[in-house]
Amino acid sequence: MAQPFKPTRSLLCTAALLALSQGALLPAVHAQAAPAAPAASAAAAEQVVVTARRREELLQDVPGSVSAISGAELERAGIPDITALSNLIPNTTLKNSRATNSTLTAFIRGIGQQDPVAGYEQGVGIYLDDVYLARPQGALTDIYDLERIEVLRGPQGTLYGRNTIGGAVKYVTRKLAAQTEVNVKATLGNYGQRDIVVKASTPVNEMFRIGASVASFNRDGFGKNVVTGADNYSKEIVAGRVTAELTPTNNLFIRISADRTVDDSLPRAGYRLTPGPAPTNEPVLTGKYDTRANLYTTLGHQQQVVTHGASALIDYTINDTLSFKSITARRGSKSYAPIDFDSLNTALFEAPAIYTDRQTSQEFQLSYNTPRLKGVAGLYFMRANAFNEFDVLYNAAGGLSLYTLDDIDTSTWALYADGSYSLTDKFNIDFGGRYTSDQREARIFKATYLGLAGSPTLGNPAAVGLPPNTNLGKDDLNRTDKKFTPKIGFGWKFAPQHNLYGSYAAGFKGGFFDPRMDLGGNPNSALSLEKRRGVEPEEADTYELGLKSTFNQGRVQTNAAVFYTSYTNVQIPGSTPTYDASGNVNGFAGNVTNAGKAKIQGLELEAMARVTDAFAVSGMVSFIDAEYKEWIVANGQTGANAALVNVASYAEFQNTPKRSASVTATYDWPLAVMGRSGTLSLGNTVSYKSLVYQGEFVRTSGIAALDVNVAQLQATAQPAYSLWDASLVWTSSDRKLQVSLIGRNLTDKRYIVAGYPFASFFNTITAFYGDPRTVKATVNVKF
Repeated sequence: MAQPFKPTRSLLCTAALLALSQGALLPAVHAQAAPAAPAASAAAAEQVVVTARRREELLQDVPGSVSAISGAELERAGIPDITALSNLIPNTTLKNSRATNSTLTAFIRGIGQQDPVAGYEQGVGIYLDDVYLARPQGALTDIYDLERIEVLRGPQGTLYGRNTIGGAVKYVTRKLAAQTEVNVKATLGNYGQRDIVVKASTPVNEMFRIGASVASFNRDGFGKNVVTGADNYSKEIVAGRVTAELTPTNNLFIRISADRTVDDSLPRAGYRLTPGPAPTNEPVLTGKYDTRANLYTTLGHQQQVVTHGASALIDYTINDTLSFKSITARRGSKSYAPIDFDSLNTALFEAPAIYTDRQTSQEFQLSYNTPRLKGVAGLYFMRANAFNEFDVLYNAAGGLSLYTLDDIDTSTWALYADGSYSLTDKFNIDFGGRYTSDQREARIFKATYLGLAGSPTLGNPAAVGLPPNTNLGKDDLNRTDKKFTPKIGFGWKFAPQHNLYGSYAAGFKGGFFDPRMDLGGNPNSALSLEKRRGVEPEEADTYELGLKSTFNQGRVQTNAAVFYTSYTNVQIPGSTPTYDASGNVNGFAGNVTNAGKAKIQGLELEAMARVTDAFAVSGMVSFIDAEYKEWIVANGQTGANAALVNVASYAEFQNTPKRSASVTATYDWPLAVMGRSGTLSLGNTVSYKSLVYQGEFVRTSGIAALDVNVAQLQATAQPAYSLWDASLVWTSSDRKLQVSLIGRNLTDKRYIVAGYPFASFFNTITAFYGDPRTVKATVNVKF
């Protein structure tokens, strides 16, 4: 096993020297400003403005690891959604949550969460115009109306609060233009892709502007259901956004917006890696995107995910040094999710599910800006509810419907302040802190009903049930976690084009109750009382040293960072089979644990170089060593043989490749088309990721409860792989017409991005794959 990492002075100095010598690394590293090079007319690298610290500043001046990609660059590279950014940003994993198109799984620097069940909390915060999205359902959207995306790596506990322990992803939408604009973008591609986006805005008068965007994204399946002929991995999404902006005075800006997305895509069924059970013994299919799944509805509803929200921003400049901001938001979603775990044409092991959530939030900010002192202080409040109910239909013992209901209330508030003070023109100190109170109440009901027709609320009112395994209300399950998360650091511009920074930052993720809690019908046993206390908050303390540099009059930008994270009380969700008196599997029970301690250390290098006015190169390289150091569990024995053991050496961090890299090369040349001047750009990106696991326990420990899924997790692990994307884009000189030809995964690589490791249930092991080779042509017209 790797030796513990210590951020010694020699290592930090080495990292700084490495960053200063980055000229030799330019072909292999990636710029934080954008994944592709700027237009040929720009002689220097783009000056990117971000709001990572809740105030506008240049990306190269931010004392932390931030990547910002403009909406124009996203469109130019043909990036459909933020999952593709995983290949361009260091130590970042963004992907679909198994069976859906629009539920997001996010990991940054080894920290995240992939189970979307109500009660589990995210490890990476997702924001839409500074509004926190409390649930992952609907958080993965197609890109159609964005100014930029910002990815903040490392704990953001001071400015962004709870559940940003790994980092944060920010969608930043465009402000409306001062003149009337209409934009139409149409796309046709293989697999029947047909997308259209229409955007329009206009000033009503000097003070008032309105705008709207409507988008439709459609695609046939990458594979088929070989039994029914239905598409698998298809897409059918309609989205819209309406915005009104009011500027009554030069000092006051008001923005009101509302959005709604309806995802009617068919459910994604995984590829079964094992033959079906006897007596049918269905063989493993040839096509990785094919299935034999039979479950397509929940309560008669086809799969559907509907998300909606509204927000109001008030931004008031009090004077030259003070400004006030209010952000009010309300969001919600509802999902019908038929999940066919076994991916067979028989109801062996599947789960019709319903998810709903709603949230209301309010934030007040007061910003202070002088030449020496800059900062922001704020008050934040959110009230949210997450609800789900689902049957796990298990065709054994005559057929069982394993019903679970989770109803989780969250009420959280926080006070925070963050500032930067310049001791000299070259040296500043950064400081901040946030106090959070996080209250959680839960209702959890878990019971078994006889037969495969389902439970009373999910389609079978006459269901006959056994006594509940768990039946606890919000008076039984409630907890409040309070935490202060500080931040301190420095920035030193030892030369005008070089910014050396160092920081310490803390983050935490709130405690919760296991949503699959199984008390065995006895809520007052010693084990049940322990489960009822819930899972403790997890905490991260990160130390980081970095250098951001600009060379050759801005034609080259480089960024380097080393970091070390002490990660404690790591929350690991999961479930294990339960057995009857004869030793047969008769259900499942949650086994959420707090892994005691883990250490995460890493190195990240990014760069962009405008080699000539026509040729640009960007890239990134990242390394991470994430290791559990202490994970104490019972050894599964009884009597005198019972003991607590440390199983850390048998576990790996999931969704965390140890090495990743990408390089993008773009060449621009002038080209007139039908008498219209413009620029033709050829872009190529090659990316690499090393071995990726989909779960923690990948080595046999000798403890049955932990070893039950070892073979399956090894089967769903994705070995190291590379992807190649390319684009050919012509843009008119007035930027009113753009024509693109985009190819992604041109080598047609098959690579696993998620899986269901349930071998105890009819030897079910299924895998979900990233997109195959896709080619599309896009025409974008602005009026």
